[in-house]
Amino acid sequence: MTSGPKQQRGLDLIKPYVPGKPISEVMREYGLSDVVKMASNENPLGVSPGAAKAMRERIPTLHHYPDGASYELRNTLARHFHVAFDQVCVGNGADDLILELSMAFLEDGDEVVVSRSSFPMYDIYSTAMRARLVKTPLDSSQGIDLTAMADAVTDRTKIVYVCNPNNPTGTIVHAGDVDAFMDRIPERVLVVLDEAYVEMVDSDAFPNSLSYVRDGRANVFVMRTFSKVYGLAGIRLGYGFTHPDIVATLLRVKPPFNVNVLAQCAGIAALQDEAFVDQSVRANQEGRQYLYCELDRLGLPYAESHTNFVLIRIGANASDVQQQLLEHGVIVRPCSGYDLPEFLRVSIGTPEQNERFIETLELLLKTP
Repeated sequence: MTSGPKQQRGLDLIKPYVPGKPISEVMREYGLSDVVKMASNENPLGVSPGAAKAMRERIPTLHHYPDGASYELRNTLARHFHVAFDQVCVGNGADDLILELSMAFLEDGDEVVVSRSSFPMYDIYSTAMRARLVKTPLDSSQGIDLTAMADAVTDRTKIVYVCNPNNPTGTIVHAGDVDAFMDRIPERVLVVLDEAYVEMVDSDAFPNSLSYVRDGRANVFVMRTFSKVYGLAGIRLGYGFTHPDIVATLLRVKPPFNVNVLAQCAGIAALQDEAFVDQSVRANQEGRQYLYCELDRLGLPYAESHTNFVLIRIGANASDVQQQLLEHGVIVRPCSGYDLPEFLRVSIGTPEQNERFIETLELLLKTP
């Protein structure tokens, strides 16, 4: 029998988030000297050079606390995206913003509508606040089913999370469908449009979600990140656009210095590094097309992606193939935790990494 404080009851229902294994751990565990990580949707080109330069220049000032209001960063985001300053908030990664939203708006017994196959941090923080998760299935194209989400809204619904493009499927919901969905959502329900991969989308059908914010809609939160196209996953920097009242509410629960000095200056510089963004988007498009061609050749189905990863249907042996890839020094993401046990999610890497993944996968699939 153990003694000590008892955990709050919301934690009993939480399955902890398990990130992709780091390269160093795989090297130690399997005695490998050459490992590629294609599991966490990181930018294979590295860090925005402009952001790296800005961080180096700020190192001598690290004995000072950061600006708790992140004024310069928020002001830069406001100008860059043509919204008002008081419509911008920032956090220690998008995860931090999800936590703040959960703390600020959820109470015991509230309902949160999420897709059954989407980013798991929605589930974890909602459950920690003892809200009830209402999960909806994907549609036949592995996409978010907005009709099912709207149908799931009840008098107890407080938040709906729409990941667009969706992680782990890479699919998008179209502008007209989002408009129709928003028309069905009561003003008392907060709709979080998670657009972590928005810079990589190349589709005229993608919604202009910031128009809701610019129009002053009071129940929309558009969430984005510097982790993907800007290559800043390691410093943790997310941002959001929403109604000023929601920003003010989040300020009540956010930690006082949640965005550090290096993150603030890196975000400002990254927004100005358009050449790196363009280079990253082109490289991603080329890598995605290569994977499509090779997967077609191997006869493996996949979801059409608008991100820097591809969801691939392997079959009932997907977990075994993922483990074998790991043992060969190729880290990819299993999807059983997303309720997609027959799938693997592979990040788009450099040409050399993409080729290594395909060559290793083909070898494993041919091995009896």
